[in-house]
Amino acid sequence: MARNIQSLERAAAMLRLLAGGERRLGLSEVASALGLAKGTAHGILRTLQAEGFVEQDPASGRYQLGAELLRLGNSYLDVHELRARALVWTDDLARSSGESVYVGVLHQQGVLIMHHVFRPDDSRQVLEVGAMQPLHSTALGKVLSAYDPVAHTEAVDNMHEAFTAHTVTAPENFEGLLDVTRARGWGSDIEETWEGVASVAAPIHDRRRMPVGAVGVTGAVERVCKDGEVRPELVAAVRDCARAVSRDLGAGRF
Repeated sequence: MARNIQSLERAAAMLRLLAGGERRLGLSEVASALGLAKGTAHGILRTLQAEGFVEQDPASGRYQLGAELLRLGNSYLDVHELRARALVWTDDLARSSGESVYVGVLHQQGVLIMHHVFRPDDSRQVLEVGAMQPLHSTALGKVLSAYDPVAHTEAVDNMHEAFTAHTVTAPENFEGLLDVTRARGWGSDIEETWEGVASVAAPIHDRRRMPVGAVGVTGAVERVCKDGEVRPELVAAVRDCARAVSRDLGAGRF
């Protein structure tokens, strides 16, 4: 059985201690409460401070939780709020489209699938929540790259792999795809990531009108497309779903 890393356990205990107090704590108080030597406690506090998880009051020298924890906490809440708001609308989209529905968010250099609704046909399927998809070739990734500058940078910096003969890897061609995505308000992937599979996706915005994710449908290319283009009724359904989730997040009408 793998052993826990003691330094991480101590850092976690320190953060919980600081979170539970109503005032700033000094080095001696932290060390005493956790049964640590002052030198050990000071080393952990300095590391947490360097990462933004702990702040030290310059006047008193006492410690409190830092702003980076607040940012991470807000990110956690934002993602879970997005999933909660998307539940009903994505279920409706799966029923109306007959296809699998995915909600994705930017994570590191890719798209993190944080919600997945199965295709409603009783076929054998695998839950893909937690899976990663590429930014430069998927419909979800292209939508995020078109509306989020950070996603755009990550996509351009990591768009080297051609998954099929249709994958776009030239930066100038990719920028053209993003221009089209922004102009029409949705993105597509027709066998660019997986042979025989096509997708269409649209952006989700929050109350600040910031892009926080994307929702899309994915299915066999012969069902999603007609005459080489994504079926208009699927595009309309995906965009309606994205608008509905955005409204529930406080974005208002787009």
